Amino acid sequence: MPSPEADIQTMFKPHVPSPIAHSFPSTAISSGHEWSDTDKPKILIVGAGIGGLLLGNLLRKAGCQFLIIEKAKELKPLGSCMAAGSGVSNLFRQLGILDEFKAIGKPHMGLEVYSNDRQRFFLLDSSEHPQYCGATEQIVARPDLHDLLLRQVPRENIHMSKKVIAFEQNDEGVTIHCSDDSIYRGDILVGADGAHSAVREHLFQVLLDKGMLPSVDDGDLPFDCVCLVGQTEVLDPEDFPEMKLPNSKFNSILADDYVWVTATTLRNTICWMAVQHLDAGTSKRVDPSSSSSWGPEAAEAMCNEVRHLQIPSGKHNNLTLGDLIDRTPKHTISKVMLEEKIFSIWHAGRTVLLGDGAGALTAMHDAVALANWISTLQKPKLADVEAVFAEYQTERLPAVQEAAATTRLFKRMGGQV
Repeated sequence: MPSPEADIQTMFKPHVPSPIAHSFPSTAISSGHEWSDTDKPKILIVGAGIGGLLLGNLLRKAGCQFLIIEKAKELKPLGSCMAAGSGVSNLFRQLGILDEFKAIGKPHMGLEVYSNDRQRFFLLDSSEHPQYCGATEQIVARPDLHDLLLRQVPRENIHMSKKVIAFEQNDEGVTIHCSDDSIYRGDILVGADGAHSAVREHLFQVLLDKGMLPSVDDGDLPFDCVCLVGQTEVLDPEDFPEMKLPNSKFNSILADDYVWVTATTLRNTICWMAVQHLDAGTSKRVDPSSSSSWGPEAAEAMCNEVRHLQIPSGKHNNLTLGDLIDRTPKHTISKVMLEEKIFSIWHAGRTVLLGDGAGALTAMHDAVALANWISTLQKPKLADVEAVFAEYQTERLPAVQEAAATTRLFKRMGGQV
């Protein structure tokens, strides 16, 4: 992404002194993970999502030791799809997985925008992306991309069922504590655990207790959209002729209160999403921590609310979103919030955060920048770690700000699924 004006980088250099200087517990580390004796930093990554897995892959290429800690018992194939190509093609080429990435994606030449009665407004044409951006845009199911990245990580580098409840850091390193009483110690802790990051919440609480958390970073994440996502089972091309097209049919349908998106994939499925725009009163009444707002029952309730929405799909072009919902495995449908916030604090001490937004592209680009800076460290002292984290934030902030502005501009057209 092109950067905004250069002075943003010099204006925004928040300095946070090392906020946590606890001593380590005297008990032995009980994680069962052994680090090799090397000068390279040892990195603990919390979260086995797309960002965390990509960071692990990059660190492995750089010769750094890493361990990914994931709270889930198993990694489920959730999510819909994402449009990617020019933003990741060079990265995947360097990782040696570009051909595999292309093999799971279906090219798309633009986003077709429709009214809620199936009348096409216009086409956001991306057919010239290869010429100007160096790569064709692809529609890739998020579970497939996640699986591709997961396959590159040695299984011994991922520990499942590990819910982080606390961590402590000092001049010598960082120690994290999990709910099953396991303990992990390393040189650097990376929070790659999403918008509701346990790492960020714990870090911010410590900063708040010490009077070091800026007021702009305190409080709940603001959101004014809720989103329902899923991916159908494999469909019959005779019933869904758009499957026979060489390129993905990528549609966005607009109405006053909803935007819904469909995209065909290489394996003859349709990824879909419905976004509901909330007014200020409604968003305040929705509890982001309540399972009644985000659990399976809430997803089913929203499925019923959006079933009637028309889509330009099928042999007779007379289908609704309900036809896709009925062809989607129920356990893969999820309801999520679409939060929008750029925190001013990205790091403190030996702890640093990955972003999460723009269809996971922000997390992936953050991972690239962070891995580059971490790879420069040898026998990392606290001051060295803090210095590279500050450089990481300075490098990434302008692009993140631009991505946020673009998201606000295009969110009513469902630009990311």
